[in-house]
Amino acid sequence: MGRRGWNGSGCSKMSRILSIVSIVSLGLSMVVLAGCETTTAGGAVGADRSQLLLISSQQLDQMAAESYTKLRSDASAEGVLNEDRGMLDRVRKIASRLEAQTKVFRADAPAWKWEVNIITSDELNAFCMPGGKIMVYSGLITQLDLTDAELANVLGHEIAHALREHVREQMSQAIVAQGAIDAGAAALGLGDATSNAAGVGYQALLATRFSRTDESEADRIGLELAARAGYDPRAGITLWQKMTSASQGGKPPEFLSSHPADASRVKQIRKLLPTVMPLYVAAN
Repeated sequence: MGRRGWNGSGCSKMSRILSIVSIVSLGLSMVVLAGCETTTAGGAVGADRSQLLLISSQQLDQMAAESYTKLRSDASAEGVLNEDRGMLDRVRKIASRLEAQTKVFRADAPAWKWEVNIITSDELNAFCMPGGKIMVYSGLITQLDLTDAELANVLGHEIAHALREHVREQMSQAIVAQGAIDAGAAALGLGDATSNAAGVGYQALLATRFSRTDESEADRIGLELAARAGYDPRAGITLWQKMTSASQGGKPPEFLSSHPADASRVKQIRKLLPTVMPLYVAAN
């Protein structure tokens, strides 16, 4: 094989990009070391690490409420909002039991303006916006034939994202990262192209790591919420087995993915079962 494609100039450019990525990583580490807050108590599963939070939760909650209102209005106009009353009642009942348990992680959370709606769609999706605005896509329930306990694990996971304010944290990380990239590129006398490439490097190697951290946290908190609400946490295992079976196409390697591999999630659930099963037994 020849040596085409990996010359000295390419190595030099890559070295500069990695230098900027290192600056970003160092900048984020310095901010964390300087002292950050945590949005939740740890609960039994231990979810109370320090978080970088540079914007107000009130501002983000307002943005989320406006976005949710528009999504709900658009779905209503299209005739796909809350078509199945039985499904809606079922989801709201499960969500209500989970919401009552959020006090374990945040004293203020049970008083949030919670809202739960369903959009008729084949999409396998659900989310909880900041402030407690939940939307479930019917395909998640019907196509995976979810039990109440499996659905509770899904909703618990999504509620956990809101409790931990992961969106707020990721926005804060992005603010710091972009500032560090711009400053690093300027200090090294690099042009926009290299700065943009460093941004891609940050997204691929650093930002995705943050996302995987968030997802693992949400799995842990969601598992505990489900158990405390009286839903079998072992359903988290069957849930991810169903998700694995429903997955289509290849997935990127876990270290470049924004979500943990399904096998990693199941492994974490099995590890936490001795911690959360007594909570489930006590609730029942």
